[in-house]
Amino acid sequence: MSHTATPPPQDQRPLLDRWVARLFDDHGSKGLGSGWASGTIGVALGVAGVLGVLCLQLPGLLTWPQLRTVYALWWVRPLLEGSIAAAFLLGLLSALLRERRVLGLTAMGLALGASLLGGANVEFSGYGNASWSLGLDWFVLNLLLLAVVFIPLERLFPHAPEQSVFRRGWTTDVVHFFVSHLLVQASTLLTLAPAAALGAWLVWPPLQAWIAALPGVVQFLMIVFVADLGEYIAHRAFHTIPALWPFHAVHHSSEEVDWLAGSRLHLVDVVLTRGFTFIPIHLLGFAQGPVYAYLVFVSFHAVFIHANLRWSFGPLERFVVTPRYHHWHHSAQEEALDKNFAVHLPWIDRLFGTHHLPRDRWPDQYGLHGEQMPEGWWSQVTWPFRRRR
Repeated sequence: MSHTATPPPQDQRPLLDRWVARLFDDHGSKGLGSGWASGTIGVALGVAGVLGVLCLQLPGLLTWPQLRTVYALWWVRPLLEGSIAAAFLLGLLSALLRERRVLGLTAMGLALGASLLGGANVEFSGYGNASWSLGLDWFVLNLLLLAVVFIPLERLFPHAPEQSVFRRGWTTDVVHFFVSHLLVQASTLLTLAPAAALGAWLVWPPLQAWIAALPGVVQFLMIVFVADLGEYIAHRAFHTIPALWPFHAVHHSSEEVDWLAGSRLHLVDVVLTRGFTFIPIHLLGFAQGPVYAYLVFVSFHAVFIHANLRWSFGPLERFVVTPRYHHWHHSAQEEALDKNFAVHLPWIDRLFGTHHLPRDRWPDQYGLHGEQMPEGWWSQVTWPFRRRR
């Protein structure tokens, strides 16, 4: 009697997940002095160094015009040079400490690659006159800044201490983060288009003049309110209208939630939700300063409410959305379905009967309720269309 050998099960994870797993998950120690942290940070700085050099080589194509006004080569070059040098030294340290040297060698290889591309002293040729560009610089700066702030906080004050920085699905979220920042100019134009179209016939100049004359703090608080009211309406529509839900389901597919999980957003969701949010901001004519202050606030707060942080805010939870409040929105438990749509002001949910915040409890389960979402950026971008068919 002959026996046919059973083939080993195939790894169904996306190719990027498998490659990153081979790089980071070497089953070695991750404790202090093991070389894992130095190697991981070295790889991150090495990638940032390569991308930073590319931005200097092709500034007209790879940098976002709104950021160019804050750049100065006198500090950009030393920052880039320091990142490349740190990547090499941290990689060397990891290679010396770690039995499996792939992390350290990768960090050193990236640093050498950045140097071979020209390093921090690459010739700067100017931005040119192109009418469009990509936001590679915005991706690098924003990712590094948020990682430096939130990764240490989540390690020091975690709600779920067993959850790793490199938890399941983090590579998918990084790609979502990358694409959304790379296409920032296009998404911004699409986001502002509805407000610009309506403004042609709905703007009332006397009201705009009165609002623009208010103190900046008052304008900022008004923006938070009208923006969150618009966000609530759009957010609830994505949950209740069957044709819209598959696009928003991408955001809810994360089964482990942290600061990076908020980046998992379908472009259709981003454009429609933010577009609806900016309509009242545009029509009411707020001054530029308070609007910019709100954009900084919402950029940080949207990341913060997804963070894996156990902080207790006590009575403040009644007035401002906190991580615990928004984590209940991401819960797959039936008690929390279609609850907590507000992003900034939880009392809006109380006003419309969608508030849910059990005392001293966190969700036990995250992700989609009764549905399965594939991993991988492209699979998730196309999933709403395939699901509807």
